[in-house]
Amino acid sequence: MDQAYLNQKEDSPEKDPVMQLVGFVIGKEQFGVDILSVQEIIRSAPITAVPNSPEFIEGVINLRGSIIPVIDLRKRLNLHKGKEAEPVTWILIINVDERVTGFIVDAVTKVLKIQKKTIEPPPDIVVAGLKSQYIHGVCEIDTGLLILLDFSRILQIGEVRKLRDFDQE
Repeated sequence: MDQAYLNQKEDSPEKDPVMQLVGFVIGKEQFGVDILSVQEIIRSAPITAVPNSPEFIEGVINLRGSIIPVIDLRKRLNLHKGKEAEPVTWILIINVDERVTGFIVDAVTKVLKIQKKTIEPPPDIVVAGLKSQYIHGVCEIDTGLLILLDFSRILQIGEVRKLRDFDQE
């Protein structure tokens, strides 16, 4: 009888699910991505530029024998206006729809635990203006607002095709 009561107590956190996010910064803005999609985080790697690639693609890196395209997230999200970009220091290696891609960010902060019920959908007016609706949600943390990104929607269909073609070359 006591054991059954203990098991019920242990199950109670499941009623209030927690999402683990990797926090990162671009300029003054704070972002988060589901930790399950992050393969690894690397600090500065030599990036080889690729001719005729879209503006937001910085090039490719060789990560233990795998050639991985690297996207400048600041350029992709149009956050390069105003403050100059920091020197390249962090690359998030993310598995996006079975495709490994690197994303340059200014800094990686920490792993955050957010209760799913605190995540609010982005305001309609913000999402209406976005071409690919990559904002998953917004939540408040102790240092301000955190924007959750859906990396499967960062690139539009045509851009994903270009990356595939780029990878096959």
